[in-house]
Amino acid sequence: MIKLMKKLSDVPGISGFEEEVRKLITEELKDNVDTIEQDRLGNIIAFKKGDPEYPNVMLAAHMDEIGLMVRHIDKKGFMKFSKIGAINDQMLLNQVVYVYGKKGPILGVIGSKPPHRMKAAERKKITSYEDMFIDIGASSREEASKMVSVGDSVIFKNEFTELPNSLITGKALDNRIGCLIMIETLKRAKSKANIYGVGTVQEEVGLKGAKTSAFKINPDIALALDVTIAGDHPGMKEDEAPAKIGKGPAIILTDASGRGIITHPKIKEWLISASEENKIPVQLEVSEGGTTDATAIHLTREGIPSGVVSVPTRYIHTTVSIASMEDIEETINLLVNALENL
Repeated sequence: MIKLMKKLSDVPGISGFEEEVRKLITEELKDNVDTIEQDRLGNIIAFKKGDPEYPNVMLAAHMDEIGLMVRHIDKKGFMKFSKIGAINDQMLLNQVVYVYGKKGPILGVIGSKPPHRMKAAERKKITSYEDMFIDIGASSREEASKMVSVGDSVIFKNEFTELPNSLITGKALDNRIGCLIMIETLKRAKSKANIYGVGTVQEEVGLKGAKTSAFKINPDIALALDVTIAGDHPGMKEDEAPAKIGKGPAIILTDASGRGIITHPKIKEWLISASEENKIPVQLEVSEGGTTDATAIHLTREGIPSGVVSVPTRYIHTTVSIASMEDIEETINLLVNALENL
């Protein structure tokens, strides 16, 4: 499973450019499900047939990651960019990136005005992304344009690595962790439920793929598989982000202070019962910020009872994150047991 996690983390796929992630998921699931299809927006929908008398269950994991897009190439060959997804500007400066141009990935560095030439007031401020640029070593617009174009996606260069204590680090753990959980749950589940495993597109920019795929499938119940903030590090108060790495998956009861999902009572009861009956550690979370695909899914058609199961992850929505393979395994165990006892 660690090898698949590495593949999922390393593969590129910002919002709207999920093709390589979709290919990887398809390859992993083609021999483990009854059908696989791609809808018109780009979602991948894998179906594992169960008993017609049992519910249709949707497991949604978004495939896209945060990143950048080339917006302008100046006469000297430097590129201005736009942010795709929510990224704090201070995380961007001096990052090494890949620009996925017409000839494949091109290495670049995000630069800005050096601090030696900043006034005292400037040095105290966070440099805005609008004052940054990508340097690929080109000497002119003409030379740069042979390699890259306006609209090309930009991915952060952070290779997947294993750390002590079953921890992992890499880019795009939000939400390739969810993709891994969806894949492994479909492989392992021996349930009478009819299970739809969906890799959704463009979650980071508006939960778009969840809206269209949920409308198409119209499931009886749904779970979004994602990550949540692990607040177990310096600078965080426990009440701000109580989820901790190594303590099992988080069952999200509410996110965005209720503006996102308020988990359906039956879904909450179902998941907690599965954890108690199978002695799987879980954490309960009421969140005031952030949301997931479940927000879009539960408002589809006449309403779909939905919930969220998330893996606590440090430093999400930055260029690199840390999570626990043990938490991922426990999340899969929770879902497999819940589906088998639906």
